Amino acid sequence: MKLKTNLDNNTESIDDTVLSIIKEVRKAGDDALFHYAKKFDRVDLNELRVSEAEFKEAEQQVSEQFRSALLNAKKNITLFHEAQKEKSWFINQPNGIMLGQKVTPMDKVGIYVPGGKAAYPSTVLMNAIPAKLAGVGTISMTTPPQKDGKINPHVLVAASLAGVNRVYKVGGAQAIAALAYGTESIMKVDKIVGPGNAYVARAKKWVYGDVAIDMIAGPSEICIVADESANAPFVAADLLSQAEHDEQATAICVTTSRSLAQQVKDEVEKQLETLERKEIAEASIRQNGRIIVVDSLQDAFHIVNEIAPEHLQLMIKNASDYVSYVRHAGAIFVGNYSPEPLGDYFAGPNHTLPTSGTARFASPLGVYDFMKKSSIIQYSEAALKHASENIMTLANMEGLTAHANSINVRKKEQQ
Repeated sequence: MKLKTNLDNNTESIDDTVLSIIKEVRKAGDDALFHYAKKFDRVDLNELRVSEAEFKEAEQQVSEQFRSALLNAKKNITLFHEAQKEKSWFINQPNGIMLGQKVTPMDKVGIYVPGGKAAYPSTVLMNAIPAKLAGVGTISMTTPPQKDGKINPHVLVAASLAGVNRVYKVGGAQAIAALAYGTESIMKVDKIVGPGNAYVARAKKWVYGDVAIDMIAGPSEICIVADESANAPFVAADLLSQAEHDEQATAICVTTSRSLAQQVKDEVEKQLETLERKEIAEASIRQNGRIIVVDSLQDAFHIVNEIAPEHLQLMIKNASDYVSYVRHAGAIFVGNYSPEPLGDYFAGPNHTLPTSGTARFASPLGVYDFMKKSSIIQYSEAALKHASENIMTLANMEGLTAHANSINVRKKEQQ
C-alpha cells in the first residue's frame, strides 16, 4: 500500500512557482520578501524581523495556563533530547596511532514554522530545543504573519522560551529561499528544518545542496493496529486527531476484528459531527481514510511495515510485546493510553517525523540533526612507515601516483 503525498499532484506547476520565487529572492532580497508578503499574506510589512516590543506584547497576550503547559512540555522535550547528545571520541593504538571523531554543532540553523491553517507553538519547541541542546550558535525562525502583520503570540512566546535568536515574518517558499541564500535582513543558514505545505517542501528540495535540510515532509499520517480489546471511541478519536490536520492527511486502522471495524466506522461518523475542523477532517477521511480487516496480527504488521507510517499506535493486548514486530515507523505509541497527541505536545520525543513511507530510511528530528562529525587521524613517523607499502600499493593500483608519492617522499626521508 502506497501513501499519497502532498507532492503527488501538480508537482510541475508547484516547481515552476517555487523556482520563480527562489530566483526572485536571490535577486531582490528583502524587497522580494515584502512583495510576497503583500501578494500571499495580504499584509504590508515595514520590518521583517520581530521586534523586542512585539515579544513583550506577546507575553501579555497569552494565559498563565498556556505558559505553564509550554514550560512543562519544554521540560519533557529537553529531558528526552538531552539523552541524544553525542560526544567526541578517540582511540589510542600502539605505535603512535590516534584515531577519533570530533562532534561539532552547526553554526547557523533556520527553523520554518507553518502558520496557514493553525498556529504551532509545539513545532517551535520540537525544532528549537534540539538545536539549542546541540549548541547551535544562531537559531533563526521564519513563520508567516497574521493579517494584522504580527506573529501569533503563542508562537512568539514559544520561540522565546526555546531560545530562538531571531524571528522573521516570512512564510512559504520565499522563507526557505531567504534562509538558504540570505537577504539584507535574514542571515544565510547552514541547515533548514521544520514542516510546511507543498510549496515549502518543494523549496526545501530545490535549495538542498546549497544548504542542508531535515526532510521533505508530506501530510500527516496515522496507522492504528487494533484487536478486539481496543476501545472503538478511542480509535476513532485518534484517527480524527490526524485527519483534522489537512485534507490530504491519512488515517488508517488495521484490525483483526470485523466487529471493531464497524464500531470504529460508526464512531468516526459520530465524532466528525462534533469537530470544529469537521470540513478538513471529513475530506481527509473520505479521500485517505481506511479500515482494513486482516486475519492475524502478523498480517497487520506486514501492512504496517509496507506503509512505514509517520505515527503508529498499537491498541492491542500486551501491546509492548509487539514493538519488535515494527521495522518501519516514525514514532510508536504503545497501548490504549498512549495516544498520538501525547507525542505531538508533551511526552518528549520529537514530533517532526518522517512521512510518506520515508520511515523506511529516515528518523525523527533530534539533537544529532544539528551536529556534524569530523574524523581525526594522527600517525607517528613509525606508524606511517609500517603502513607505507600498503598505502602505495593501493594508490598505484588506482593510478593515483601522486598519492603514492606523498607516502614515498616520507618513506625516503626515513631511510
